[in-house]
Amino acid sequence: MYQDPNAFETKLRLIDVEPRDRGEPIALVRLEAAKRAFTTRRVEFQSGMRLLRSARPCAGDLVLARIETLGQHQRLESPHGRRAQLYESDEIIVAFGERYAPDQFEAVVPADLGPCDLVAGGGVAGKVLSRHAKMKRATRIQPIGLIADSFGHPVNLSRHALPQRALRERRPQVIAVAGTSMNAGKTTTAAGLIHGLSRAELKVVATKVTGTGSGGDVWSMVDAGAARVIDFTDMGHASTAGLPLDLIERTALSLIAHCAADAPDVIVVEVADGVLQRETAHLLSSPVFRAAIDGVLFAAGDALGALGGRDWLVAQGHRIAGVSGLVSASPLATREAEAAMGMPVLTLDQLRDPVRAPQLCFATGAAAAEA
Repeated sequence: MYQDPNAFETKLRLIDVEPRDRGEPIALVRLEAAKRAFTTRRVEFQSGMRLLRSARPCAGDLVLARIETLGQHQRLESPHGRRAQLYESDEIIVAFGERYAPDQFEAVVPADLGPCDLVAGGGVAGKVLSRHAKMKRATRIQPIGLIADSFGHPVNLSRHALPQRALRERRPQVIAVAGTSMNAGKTTTAAGLIHGLSRAELKVVATKVTGTGSGGDVWSMVDAGAARVIDFTDMGHASTAGLPLDLIERTALSLIAHCAADAPDVIVVEVADGVLQRETAHLLSSPVFRAAIDGVLFAAGDALGALGGRDWLVAQGHRIAGVSGLVSASPLATREAEAAMGMPVLTLDQLRDPVRAPQLCFATGAAAAEA
């Protein structure tokens, strides 16, 4: 089984009340002047913070870094959603994490605080292993040091996360949105469904349970009408790539439980990346996760992806609420997919329809109850 290489070190940090290197003091005004990323939004800085210049970073650690060379990401998404223009020599506060993005970067947490990369505009620092041919080189950053509390313990997102929460047996309707790939239209599909449900005067809360920290998907679902949106960054992860598989499962279930606590009519759950990606495949093949949802709305980029993805999900025991995504933008591709699957492909307008959207969710829920 995959083991998080940072897990043991992170535990030691939490129990070590007198670390050898407490670092050096850093002025609160300097932290407040730095450009902060979306991933850091749950952290509140206080006086007495310190800076560790020689520590080994772990996933979720906050780092003060300097922009060395601008590349692919030239803007940094703030905690409030504004994309701040970056300039060379800017100081930024981001979180270390891995990235798995076939259309952008593959990256890991580096072994030290040497020069590394800004691998996501939402605020993730890592070491790039590979990039898509259409991507520019990553924006290069120089870590100045890990941000630490007054005791010298690194400030990690996990220390500021929502508490783990158990999912009760009685819960609202839960519809997951998954897809064939990174850009298959999952968020657009999820937002379309949320908009249709909200137009039907149903209370909807939403969550994104895997992916790379970014506010874009969160704001999209808020704008569509969700009463509340939370994601894996609220559970202390800058990214879910590379996390232990059991932690992926616990994070997803806890996020659904937090959504259920708001007593909505429907919970919409977005699962990032394609169904064959490591963490996504594990989650969607998990019996525990399958039991926590009532059906899957599947987003595909083309007809073959729609057929293959639908069949893969059915093989895992999922009930299909519908198929939509980028494929629905092409009438010809839509006809191909419908002929191959023997079921309709839903357009964005159909998802937004206040009559059709509730039917998708509650018809699926009724089928689950009968099974």
